[in-house]
Amino acid sequence: MVERDSVGLPPLNSPERMAVAFARLLRAAELDVPVGTVTMFVDALRTLGMADRDRVYWAGRATLVRRPEDQPVYDRAFRVFWEDVVGVPIPIEPEPPTITLVTDDPDDPDDDPGELTEVAGPVLQVRWSDAEVLRHQDFAECSDEELDELHRLLSDLRFVTETRPSRRLVPAKRDTRRPDLARTVRRALRAGGEPIDIAYRRSSRRPRRLVLLLDISGSMEPYARALIRFAHAAVSGRVRVEAFTIGTRLTRVTRELASHDPDAALTAATHAVTDWSGGTRLGEALGTFNDEWGVRGMARGAVVVLLSDGWDRGDPERLGEEMARLSRVAHRVVWVNPLKHTPGYAPLARGMAAALPYVDEFVEGHDLASLENLARRIRT
Repeated sequence: MVERDSVGLPPLNSPERMAVAFARLLRAAELDVPVGTVTMFVDALRTLGMADRDRVYWAGRATLVRRPEDQPVYDRAFRVFWEDVVGVPIPIEPEPPTITLVTDDPDDPDDDPGELTEVAGPVLQVRWSDAEVLRHQDFAECSDEELDELHRLLSDLRFVTETRPSRRLVPAKRDTRRPDLARTVRRALRAGGEPIDIAYRRSSRRPRRLVLLLDISGSMEPYARALIRFAHAAVSGRVRVEAFTIGTRLTRVTRELASHDPDAALTAATHAVTDWSGGTRLGEALGTFNDEWGVRGMARGAVVVLLSDGWDRGDPERLGEEMARLSRVAHRVVWVNPLKHTPGYAPLARGMAAALPYVDEFVEGHDLASLENLARRIRT
């Protein structure tokens, strides 16, 4: 049993007093030494003793050193305390920090995290990404280089397919109040003719169709290229997607945008569309869509997204009539207007005012962040 001094404390050369004093020195050297590690160090000293210098060193290193970068500080503290027995704080000069710039570009040859292990002293990594800045930059204000980067980011958008109930019935694992007679009979035959295990069916779910109607008129020219990249990401990234362009006429571009190569898809769509940056007849084009595709089945139960600023040279009453027809068959109609973010904007354009009463959601579409929000809205 360790003898106590006159005030009930262990003697000065006991493992408890030595371990606590050494821990105080390490904390003065700005090492993180929790109480639990000091307790383990005391237990190690009681087991190994304090006569052997190497045993004391490795006992402290195994219990008190928690990070590899703390080892040099521990070694100097050990020499001061256990060899010179000097109970004063150690003057430690911190290593100058190394500041490294880490980008999000995988092709950047200077962005090599493996080289950081060879740097002595603390390393401060400063990370930057131009994607965050571009997310909130208006497409109309982007340079050619920025548009190229935005096109790449738009191609990386991922769409989750929204589903709807189907008439097709599939096997169910629980009671759905729809018995499956054929499966029940087959199970009964295996049980001697007794219908012990009753099988059930349930309604399956199928992907809900997404229809994109993209305005490519002259007023939409600053945004049309980015929005058609968005349409390509939707067509190539999920099933049951249809894409059309609206200008002076209606053009179906689903097949052209189906390619997984964004540049090839954009080139094919450009060749297929003959009225880029022309006038806008939203009412007539929407009437063509309703007559030939929409009301006949393509828009029934679908999510229809119109990407347009609402400027129309045609009859606004015709546009309102066609929007009413579309809203009666579609599951949801979403209108994306790049001008909506403008301070003081109001839907005063004749086409926009005529269509708005039949729109379920009216959202922005001027930058990458707004299109990411649109992708989330489509899947809900």
